[in-house]
Amino acid sequence: MSRPSSATSTLTPRARQLLRTLISRYISDGEPVGSQTLARHAGLDVSPATIRNILGDLEEQGLLSSPHTSAGRVPTAQGYRVFVDSLVQMRPPGEQEVTRLRSELASGSGTQHLLGNASEMLSAMTHFVGMVSAPRREQFAFRHIDFVPLEPQRILAILVFADHEVQNRVIVPRRAYRPDELERVANYLNAHFAGRPLAEIRTRLLQELRSAQAEMEQLLAHSVELAGEALAPAEDDVLLSGQTRLMGVQDLSDLDRLRELFELFASKREILQLLERTIQAPGMRVFIGEETGLVPLQDVSLVTAPYVAGGQVLGVLGVIGPKRMAYDRVIPLVQTAAEVLGEALRPPGGNEDDPVA
Repeated sequence: MSRPSSATSTLTPRARQLLRTLISRYISDGEPVGSQTLARHAGLDVSPATIRNILGDLEEQGLLSSPHTSAGRVPTAQGYRVFVDSLVQMRPPGEQEVTRLRSELASGSGTQHLLGNASEMLSAMTHFVGMVSAPRREQFAFRHIDFVPLEPQRILAILVFADHEVQNRVIVPRRAYRPDELERVANYLNAHFAGRPLAEIRTRLLQELRSAQAEMEQLLAHSVELAGEALAPAEDDVLLSGQTRLMGVQDLSDLDRLRELFELFASKREILQLLERTIQAPGMRVFIGEETGLVPLQDVSLVTAPYVAGGQVLGVLGVIGPKRMAYDRVIPLVQTAAEVLGEALRPPGGNEDDPVA
């Protein structure tokens, strides 16, 4: 799920139990935790004085800090990291929550609708920001294409994908095409390439052009030009839901930090780059504070998981919330949502290894 922390192996069983209890209490109550509270809740037969000594050691290791001299202690980002990597006891979503996810993320709804629902569901179920990156269109097979002339040297390409999504793209070829030429190219692409992913179509067209006989060369050349623009990769996107929920989070009350965070949400570009990094690594990822590498996210945590269909990682979904979040509940919920979304995007009658078609 995350890189192991070097601090974990040096902790004694008592220290691990105290750290687990302290962070769990802090996540639950939002107040610094003192030795008296830990003596009552940690389940250890030791005195408050012994607990204070252990807490002092944990503070020296950078896992805890004291907001005030007379107050209890709170976890640092490094303390949260140890907790997430080795101490948290996961609480998988209940049957009702799983049923709710499957109902809202039912197959056959269209990819864009499913992605929006996934983002909104994660926000509603965690009370934080839900996010999901959209799949690259070139990963999906296209079902049908039409070209409509708009004006000299501007053409509307209408792409229908196998997942029921429709995209309209305006392209500007190097020369004007007559309606009959556009129809001929569309018929050729539909007859020979329907059911194939976009990237494969572009590659196959170029290969065939190189080996084509003279009578096919002109049609293929036209197809290569029009398909090269019409089937080009579209700009990636990320859907966010529930950003305003963070305004009510006690730990995120600094208005300047909130403004930076909302500016990041508005641009999306850096969040997309961060999610792109998570696609490269399998499984769950948890970024705590500065681990994101983005200053506006230094006071929050991201919990992400890739969603997979047809054996391909299509994108990433997750939750953005305060570092003081219920990781034991949020991590399994994000994982389950990713699995349900992947199932919904799987081709009808297909299995896990089938291509997205």
